[in-house]
Amino acid sequence: MNPGDRLQTGVWIGLGLAFLGLLWLLGPILAPFLLAALLAYICNPLVVRLEARRLPRTLAVAMVMLLLALLLALLALALLPLLRHEVQQLAQRLPDAIQLFNDRLAPWLARQFGFPVQLDAATLRQFLAENSDSARDLAGRLFASLKIGGLALAGLVANLLLAPVVMFYLLRDWKVLLGRADSLLPRRWHVRALSMLRDVDAVLAEFLRGQLLVMLILAAYYSLGLWLAGVDFALPLGLLTGLLIFIPYVGFVAGLALALVVAALQFQGAGPIIGVLAVFAVGQALESFLLTPFLVGERIGLHPLAVIFALMAFGELFGFFGILLALPASAALLVGLRELRVHYLKSRLYLGD
Repeated sequence: MNPGDRLQTGVWIGLGLAFLGLLWLLGPILAPFLLAALLAYICNPLVVRLEARRLPRTLAVAMVMLLLALLLALLALALLPLLRHEVQQLAQRLPDAIQLFNDRLAPWLARQFGFPVQLDAATLRQFLAENSDSARDLAGRLFASLKIGGLALAGLVANLLLAPVVMFYLLRDWKVLLGRADSLLPRRWHVRALSMLRDVDAVLAEFLRGQLLVMLILAAYYSLGLWLAGVDFALPLGLLTGLLIFIPYVGFVAGLALALVVAALQFQGAGPIIGVLAVFAVGQALESFLLTPFLVGERIGLHPLAVIFALMAFGELFGFFGILLALPASAALLVGLRELRVHYLKSRLYLGD
């Protein structure tokens, strides 16, 4: 490598490190941009198809975003009433669950461990009765008790409003942005860089589209399985579990915990609880050994330890949306690591020449 090549390599390495440092510093404000970039990447193929039908790019972007908003609205209309009903039912049954604990489990704990445990079901009933028609006042008191409640809510609303705006401009100027990025690539590395970017695109497309299909299949499976197991609110529980599967481990654990709570508060014995455990055990096996390998593909090839590390690292840097981007970003990084491995196996450092 001549001095000019070493200088060029050093400059690009420095720029890469500076970019990573900037991402770390700006992590708290990047969430809406990351979400918008992810949605724009997923929706861009549909925009391209509409554009191929001689629609103006701006009109195609507007139509796709309108379709996405409509799908999200339909999902919200399907889930929110069911979730509201579920919360009301849980609130009504919680005092009965406490009374059942006091009557059956508390005496057993006293006999086995020698300490009395009693929960005040009467006070809880009175509290729920007094606040059943004053949810707004209760929510106001809760927010008032939080020092950063208002600020956090304002930040959430700002992110939700900013993400669609960023997504619109990314989709509209997608070709322009890619062209500018292409023009900045060093000519000496241009062919190799484009080849790696195509590999990254293939990995991300395989991951995102395959993961979406896995989510839909699991949402249908959990809804049907919980209904057959006799669990109340099977549809919202199944939909939530399936849609949360894109967050590895978190979706499964959250869905299982919610389903177990609902099954326990039905007071129908161990049948619904055993049914929930069976449905989720089969669902986890179905996801791990059939759906993910065949629909997402083994091309990503991330080790479980790498998955855990990626979730923690991206979550620390970018918050919740960092968790969403952890696996796609890690899959893209894997392409670069494969390329480095090829060069390492051909290098003097490895061969010892």
